[in-house]
Amino acid sequence: EEEVERVLVSEHSWRPCPTARRRVRGCLEWVKRQLFRVGEDWYFLFILGVLMATISFTTDVIVTRLHLAHMWLYREIGDIGVLKYLSWTLYPMALAAFSTGFSQSITPYSGGSGIPELKTILMGVVLEDYLAIQNFGAKVVGLTCTLACGSTVFLGKVGPYVHLSAMAAAYLGKMRTTVTREYENKFKQHEMLVAAQAVGVASVFGAPISGVLFSIEVMSPHFAVRDYWRGFFAATCGAFMFRLLAVFNSEQGKAGWAGQTIAALFKSDFKIDFPFHLLETFFFLILGIICGIVACAYLFCQRWMMVAVKKNRLTAKLLATDKPVYTVLVVLLLASITFPPGLGQFMASRLTMKEHLISLFDNHTWGSLVPNASGVAKPGGLWQEWDHPSASIYGTLTFFLLMKFWMLILATTLPLPAGYFMPIFVYGAAIGRLVGEVVALLFPQGLHSEGLPRPIIPAGYALAGAAAFSGSVTHAVSTALLVCEATGHLGHILPTVLAVLVANAISQKNQPSFYDATIIVKKLPYLPPIRTRHIASYRVVVEEFMERRVVALAKGDGFQEVLVALDASADAEYPVVESTGSPTLVGTVSRSQLVTFLQSHEHPQAPQGEKLATVGTLGDDCAIEPIMLQFSPWTSLHQAYHLFQLLKLQRVFVTRSGELVGAVSRAEVR
Repeated sequence: EEEVERVLVSEHSWRPCPTARRRVRGCLEWVKRQLFRVGEDWYFLFILGVLMATISFTTDVIVTRLHLAHMWLYREIGDIGVLKYLSWTLYPMALAAFSTGFSQSITPYSGGSGIPELKTILMGVVLEDYLAIQNFGAKVVGLTCTLACGSTVFLGKVGPYVHLSAMAAAYLGKMRTTVTREYENKFKQHEMLVAAQAVGVASVFGAPISGVLFSIEVMSPHFAVRDYWRGFFAATCGAFMFRLLAVFNSEQGKAGWAGQTIAALFKSDFKIDFPFHLLETFFFLILGIICGIVACAYLFCQRWMMVAVKKNRLTAKLLATDKPVYTVLVVLLLASITFPPGLGQFMASRLTMKEHLISLFDNHTWGSLVPNASGVAKPGGLWQEWDHPSASIYGTLTFFLLMKFWMLILATTLPLPAGYFMPIFVYGAAIGRLVGEVVALLFPQGLHSEGLPRPIIPAGYALAGAAAFSGSVTHAVSTALLVCEATGHLGHILPTVLAVLVANAISQKNQPSFYDATIIVKKLPYLPPIRTRHIASYRVVVEEFMERRVVALAKGDGFQEVLVALDASADAEYPVVESTGSPTLVGTVSRSQLVTFLQSHEHPQAPQGEKLATVGTLGDDCAIEPIMLQFSPWTSLHQAYHLFQLLKLQRVFVTRSGELVGAVSRAEVR
C-alpha cells in the first residue's frame, strides 16, 4: 500500500521536461539575484513613477476630449438662450453627480483630496481600507468626471493623485513581498508611501524637485535623507515620463521628433534679459503681504464653511443620505454664475484651468494692449477672454477674485474626488496679475533711476502671486520652485521667494494650513503643530499633563486581578510592575495575552467543570515585553512631541527612578 501511494503521489506531481524546468527556474533565480543586487526598491519605484505619469497623462487626454465635447455642444446648439443655458449647466451637473455617486457607492474613502488622511497615516495612525487597491478605480473615474466639469466647478487633481500614488505604492509593496518572498515590513511600506507623495505631485506638474520638497513640507514633519533619494528617483521617473508623453502627443510631436524637447507644462515667453528692476522688490513684498492676508481670510472662511455645512440640518441630511443631490445643487449654482452670456463673461469662464494659467502668465501688458488690440495683440490670444467692452481689465480681474473667493470655498464641500491646490494656484496668479497690471499702470515707463526705461512685466507678478498664495494656504515654501519648474522661467526666482516667505510668515502665524484645517474639521487623530515658539512653552514638562491613573498589573497577579484590570480599561497594552508594594516598571503585556490567560485559567469561585488551571500568575504564564522607551516626569513637551512624531508612538509610560507614575498618549500631548 505504501508503494502504491508513493507511485500515485509521484504520478500526481510529475511535470513534463523536469530538467529544462529546473534550468529555467535556476536562470530566473540568477536573473533576480543580479537585478536585486542594487536593491529591489528602485525597480518598484521606477514602476510607480512611470505608472502614475501614464495615468495622469491619460486622464488629461480624456478630460480634454470631454471638455471639447462640452464646448462643441455649447456652440452648436444655436443662439437660443435657454438651450445654451441648459447645455452649459446640465453637462457638468451630470458629470459631477456621476462622480459623486460612482465613487461613493464603491468606497466612502474616494471623496475629497486624500492628503489629510495620508498625513495621519504617515504619523502612525492606522486608517482601515484607506489604501486598499479597490479604491483606485473609483478615485480615477470620479476624478476624471470632476475635472471634465471644467471652469464651472474649478477643481484640480494634485491631492487625489497623491492618494492614488499612495494606493499604488501600497499595492506594489505587497507585490514586492511576494517577489522577494519576505515578510511585509511596515518601515519598507512607510518608505514607499513617502516616495509616493513626491510622485503624485511630480506626475501632475512634471516637476520632480519641487514635488519632493512639497511632499516634505506638507506631508511629513520628519523626513529621512534615505527617503529623499527614493522620492527624488521615483518623482524624476514620473515627471520625465509625463513630459515625454506630452511632447509625443503635441502637434509638433505628431509631425515628427525633429527639434523636439521636453517643454514646460505652462508655456511662457518671459523676457529674461531684464526680468525685474531692483526697486520692484518693494511691490513684490506688498504682493506677499496681500497674498498672506487673503490666504488667512480664505482659510478661516473655508474652515467655517466646512463646519457650517455639517451643522446645518438640510445640508447635513443631504450629505448623509443623498450626496449626489447636494452635488447637483451646488454645481447648478456654480454653473449658473459662470454662464458665459451672464456673469461668466466677466470671469473668463470659457477657459479651462490650464488656459487660465497660460493667459495669466502672458508676457504682454494687458493695459497697453486693450486700446490697440487690433495692431498689437496676437490674433485669438487667450488674454482677450479677460477683455470685455463694458469693463476694463482691472474690473474683470477684480470681479474674478471676488466671485472665485467664495465659489472655491463652496466647491471644497462637494463630496467627490477633487484636488484643491490647483484652484488656489490659479487664484494666486490672478492676484499677482492684478497687482502687476496696477503697477504697470502707475509706472508705464517702468522703474528706472538711470539708463534706458525697463517696462513692468505683470506676468512676473502673476508667477510670484501663484507661488505666494498657494504656499501660504498650504504652509509650503517649495511653491516658489514649483512655478519655476512648471513654467521653465527662473528670472523671477528671487522676488518670488521673497513673496512666498512674507505670505507664509503671515498665514502660519494666524491660521493652520488648508490640510491641517481639514484634519481638525474631520476630527482625525493627528498631532497639530506647536505654533508657538515662546520660551515659556519649553518649560512645560510631562508631569503637568500626563495621565496619573494608570491601570497596572503586578507579576504576581492572578485571575481576579487580571479580570479587574480588563474591566477597568480598554487599553491595548498594560504596564507590568514588580509587585504591588514595589511599582518598578518591568515591561508590558498585551490585552490579547491577558484574554488568553483568563481563558486558560479557572475562576477561583467557579463551579467544578472542565479542567483548567486553578493557579498561575501573570509573570509565569504571559510573555512580558520589555520597555524600549519611557519618559521621565521632567521630559519637556517639545521633546515628547518630537518623539511621538518621529517614532510614530501611541503611548509612553512615565517613570520616576524606575517606578511607574503615569502615562502619556496622543490625547494628552494634543
